[in-house]
Amino acid sequence: QVQLVESGGGLVQAGASLRLSCAASGRIHHMYVMAWFRQAPGKEREFVASTRWSSENTKYTDAVKGRFTISKDNAKNTVYLQMDSLKPEDTGTYYCAARLAGLQDWAVTPAKYYTDWGQGTQVTVSS
Repeated sequence: QVQLVESGGGLVQAGASLRLSCAASGRIHHMYVMAWFRQAPGKEREFVASTRWSSENTKYTDAVKGRFTISKDNAKNTVYLQMDSLKPEDTGTYYCAARLAGLQDWAVTPAKYYTDWGQGTQVTVSS
């Protein structure tokens, strides 16, 4: 289990950009999957993006494809979420998550499969 700390959230206008960071404690095992989820008040937590720690494989929910980019700096044990062309519907608390996974199931999206979670960072997009 790893400890995760998110940062980089804020209040921005529609069309603006933000970059979220997720700093992990210690060394991340090469079979870890790192992901971003978000949750708006009164709504279910939803998958946003994920990446395998040891490869360039990535997965995105359709709502953010072409606008968000997940990336990582392995040497810094940090995962990023670059958020461009933000929309009001992107508003919510963004959580970093991690789990160990094999090659066959690394890209599954339900939050229940993730074992390690940060406390979240708030993103608010105004119109």
